[in-house]
Amino acid sequence: MADGYHHGNLRAAVLERAAEVITEKGPYGFSLRSLAADLGVSHTAPRYHFGSREGVLNALATEGFTELADRLRINRDARGGFLEAGVVYVDFAIDFPAHFTVMFEPSLLDQDDPGLRAARVAAFAELRSGVESLAEEGRGVADGPAAVVAGWSIVHGLATLALTGNLDVSGVRELFGDTDLPTITRRSAGLLFGPSDPPPDNEVE
Repeated sequence: MADGYHHGNLRAAVLERAAEVITEKGPYGFSLRSLAADLGVSHTAPRYHFGSREGVLNALATEGFTELADRLRINRDARGGFLEAGVVYVDFAIDFPAHFTVMFEPSLLDQDDPGLRAARVAAFAELRSGVESLAEEGRGVADGPAAVVAGWSIVHGLATLALTGNLDVSGVRELFGDTDLPTITRRSAGLLFGPSDPPPDNEVE
């Protein structure tokens, strides 16, 4: 391509640049034309891959849900438990702030996009499966759906407070005596579900 990008890496470059702009300016801070200018490509090049600005946002959200599902699956396979899944969720939000922002703003997205729908379903299936781990850990819950909502609300709220800076400016972080977000997540979510048990291979015979 005259623009210096092959089709595949132009798509990745557009998404990377969009994520940078969203982190700096929010999800309304870019257009396809501005992304093209930032990347030094023709103003029509991003449209080939995404069709519209909404297409870029759909792709970012799909990437985000896929990454979140993968991380939660790794935690489940490692028998990390429900509480550790919450830590994974918060870590994901901190690592991918632009994706996290877009994923949970339905007005920005085409809810009928099949790729987005599939990625979202996979991520929330992993979140729901965490309730089963509570039973395996001997912490059966009387109301599974409520446990999912309660756990998700805590970790999503913590992630949002951290990303917006409100955890710091409110002085709440100082109450914990440290600035370690995973520790704050474990202590806060642990009020509902108790501390995580060590993995079975750490148990003393």
